[in-house]
Amino acid sequence: MISTGELRKGVAIELDGDLWQILDYHHIKMGRGSAQVRITLRNIKRGGTVERSFQAGTKWPRAQMDRRPVQFLYRDDADFHFMDTDTYDQFALSAAQLGETVNYLKDGMTLDRTSYQGETIGVELPVTVDLKVVATDPGYAGDTAQGARKPATLESGLVVTVPLFVSEGDTVRVDTRTGEYQTRV
Repeated sequence: MISTGELRKGVAIELDGDLWQILDYHHIKMGRGSAQVRITLRNIKRGGTVERSFQAGTKWPRAQMDRRPVQFLYRDDADFHFMDTDTYDQFALSAAQLGETVNYLKDGMTLDRTSYQGETIGVELPVTVDLKVVATDPGYAGDTAQGARKPATLESGLVVTVPLFVSEGDTVRVDTRTGEYQTRV
């Protein structure tokens, strides 16, 4: 069980028969009456976000999420195929289930599969991913009107802003939490 005093961002709880992830929370003390907690929650299965208020001291069951290493195999139209590295079982997830994760997937990369009661919820990316630049404009010396940055399209289709010295064929490291360029590899 998790109470309002133990709330942390990213924790998964069970509420009204659904699985929710805590995105943000605020403790509110009214002039009269008891304290309340306003929580922003994201439905893990459907992706919707809601904001709800609860009395201080309310408790919820903590969701037990299983994590197992999986390998991304390939993309087939709208489906993305993975393999469990321990059992060699293969499974597919749709682009809708993966959301923004599809922008960072590369054939052969290892991720963590998150499942709840045997049902796959999604996959967790590493903090950074190395991707190859497939298209970008050449950078010219002295061209600093745009802050010495230019857009670059990566092998996964993701477009990031990179410094002028990055060219086609280079490999860059991208932060998967923010989608920003980190360094050239």
